[in-house]
Order: sequence, then structure tokens, then C-alpha cells
Amino acid sequence: MLAVVPAAHLQGSAASRPDDPATITHVLNRLTFGPRPGDVERVRQVGLAAWLDQQLHPVNIDDHAAEARLPQLQDPPDSTDVKELRRFARRQIVTLASDKLLRASYSERQLKEVLVDFWFNHFNVYAAKGRTAQYLPAYESEVIRPHVFDHFRDLLEATAKSPAMLFYLDNWLSAAPTGVRDPGFGIRGLRRRFSPIPDPRSPIPTKARNKRARGLNENYGRELMELHTLGVDGGYTQQDVIDVARAFTGWTIDRDGNFRFVPALHDNGTKVVLGHTIKSGGGIDDGEKVLDILASHPSTAHHIAFELAQRLVADDPPAALVDRAAARFRDTNGDLREVVRTIVTSPEFLAPAAGDVKFKTPFELVVSAVRATGADVSDGRPFVQVLQQMGQPLYMCQPPTGYRDTADAWVSAGGLVSRMNFATRLASGGMPGVTLPPDVAPSRELALRLGSPEFQRH
Repeated sequence: MLAVVPAAHLQGSAASRPDDPATITHVLNRLTFGPRPGDVERVRQVGLAAWLDQQLHPVNIDDHAAEARLPQLQDPPDSTDVKELRRFARRQIVTLASDKLLRASYSERQLKEVLVDFWFNHFNVYAAKGRTAQYLPAYESEVIRPHVFDHFRDLLEATAKSPAMLFYLDNWLSAAPTGVRDPGFGIRGLRRRFSPIPDPRSPIPTKARNKRARGLNENYGRELMELHTLGVDGGYTQQDVIDVARAFTGWTIDRDGNFRFVPALHDNGTKVVLGHTIKSGGGIDDGEKVLDILASHPSTAHHIAFELAQRLVADDPPAALVDRAAARFRDTNGDLREVVRTIVTSPEFLAPAAGDVKFKTPFELVVSAVRATGADVSDGRPFVQVLQQMGQPLYMCQPPTGYRDTADAWVSAGGLVSRMNFATRLASGGMPGVTLPPDVAPSRELALRLGSPEFQRH
């Protein structure tokens, strides 16, 4: 039976009507990528509170069935040919995108998958920039995925030290002027031992590599404050941007593609960040102190609470809910599990006004259609192409803002046509590698339901 059940008539709250099908449907629409056939009844039998607690502790959920579906990533070729390496990177991105689609479609750890998608966009990197694609598998699997229920400070540090982020926002090239570097490490030895530029397997052409001169680069420092922590109105100044950038000089990538702090590139002078003085000579601890300052700042608590509430509740989330979630962030030292719990157990999350107000991104639409029909997908690549056509190619968002999840980013006449075309193709049985279950026959009616205005919302 097709699981296309709008929650527009949501009544009561989880506290007063925890087993109400409309309440459960609403929760499934927001905390998963959409209900599958039978999911509402399964959650009702377990109990909504118990199901939510399981989702908040995904390590206790057996997910072997979903993991068995995932495509295998290939090792990079042992080659110095730039064209071959670029072809490999494109194939790798398609494989990663297929992996992401299949996890979202079949994982029992649905809230984790929703949050992995959220946090990847929050800490976005662009796969088509230079060597970023080489670092992408580890970025999602070792940086984002393990930390979605950790303390925010842990996630922030993991992204700051990630080669994908270091390369994407150019911090791997950021260095202090020669006069304020650590004098105990010669630049000749630095280039020989640590510089990532001579790597012969880099897909960056030699001429482009030679044009990249070292010097202070503010890109990461600016995005760290504007997007990752404080928010655009978080109260920082241009001088703060400069001093944060100085604190992260020397945070770079070694020849093996790993994080490396290089003292010879670091600005050892005194820095002042948001009124906090960081004394000279701190080395790598300068950057660590900046992360401490930013992760504990009240503006960061509010910014993260707002974005999570925007993703889980409404494009314009209730101010009172954001304030409570921000307070929980501060009280728990940025415990992301507890911040999410505060949001998803709130009266605002379960209020009638919250039902069906979020417009699905193309990724959410495609995955929710797979789940709603109970389709068996053996090859995710056709869906990767569909998302490209819909304007959301996975891992290919160039701005550091990532893909937005608000309606204004996705509602357009052309976008709605693309969605209907996808619905028609899936419902007609025309998607390669996709098998609909026996009780869901290909039909025009199915296409109309998947392409309906109600199915575009959750």
C-alpha cells in the first residue's frame, strides 16, 4: 500500500495523543525521509516516545540490511595523469551520491540520516574544486557522520581539521608573513616535508599549482564565523576575521592527504578574537582556542538552534522554541542530541500549524517517493541524474552556504515540472534499477499522487 499520508489535519500533541496516526505521520515526515508502507503502525506499536529515543541513539539500531545495499568505493588509481584522476573523481562523486541516496532510502537510522544531510549542508564543501573530491569520502564518513549527536565543539573541530574543508576554503595555503613565522623551522624543509603542492597525483594542473602563492587567507576564518558558528549577525568584525585567520595559519594538508600543523607557517603574534586575547607563541593551540571561543558563544547557540528548528519545524521557526533550544545548547555545552530532543519534543513541533509546512528539497522528494512506494532500488545512479536535472546535484553546491531547505529556494514552475516528470517516470516503471512491489502497480494515478502538491510538502 502506498504510504502517501499528509499530516495536514494534525491534532493534539505527542503528550496528549501519542498514538494518533496523524501525529505519528507528522513525526515520520520530519524525522525520517518519509513513511514507508506500514511505518505508522510499527511506530504506534513501539510507542512514539520509545521510537524517538531509539532514533536519538542510533548505535542501538541494527542497520545491516541497509549497509548491504551500499556501493563499494574504489581506491584512487596509481597514476599521475590529470585527466584520469579527474575522471575517477567524477565517478567517485556518483558513487558517493548513490550511497547517500540508498542510506536515506533504506536506513533504519532515519533521524541520523536527516541530520547527516543537514550538517553536510551546514559545513558544505564543493566536490568540483580541485582535490576536494579526493577527500570527500572521509569527510562525510569520518567527520560529519560520527558527530551528528556529539557536542558541537567536537563536530566543529573535526571539520576544521578536515582536508576537504582545508582545501575547499583554502586554509591549506594560509600562512603568516615571513617575519612573524616560527623561526625554528626553515621554509626549505617545510616545502620538502609538508607542502601538499608537489603531490604528483593531484588533479590540479601544474600551471595552476604554481600560481597559488602562500599568504594570509581569510576564507575559512570568515565562513567559520558567518556560517559555521556565530551567524551573519553574530557580532564579529573584520578585525576578528583577520585574527581568526591568523590563528589558523599552519593548519594544512600533508602529502598523504592528512591534516598537519606546520609551525613554520603559523603566525605566532598576539591575537584578539571577540574580545578574548590569545597570547603569542601558542602554535596550534591558537586555533583550538578560537574554536573554544566560537563554540561557547551565545550567538552560536542561537544560530545553531535556529537552523535546526528551521530544518525540523518551519522555515520561520517560532522564536520561543529557538530561544529554548539555544538555552539547552548553552546548558549542555552544545550537546546536539539534547538540542534536537528539545526541538522534536516541543509543543511547537507537534502543533497543528506545523503540519505539512515544509517544502521538500529535490533530494527529500526523491527519497520520500522511494520510501512511499516501497520500491526496491538496486542502482542509485539514475536517481543521481534525476537530482542533477532538478537542480540539486549531490556534493556539487559551490557556495559554502550549502543547499537551502526553505521553500523559496525550490518553488518554481520549472522545478515543479521536473518533479512531475520524475513522478511519472517512477510510477510508470521507467526508472532503471528500480522495481515496484507487486501491490504497487505502475499507473497514472500513482504518478499524480507522487506529483501532487500534497506530496511536495512534509
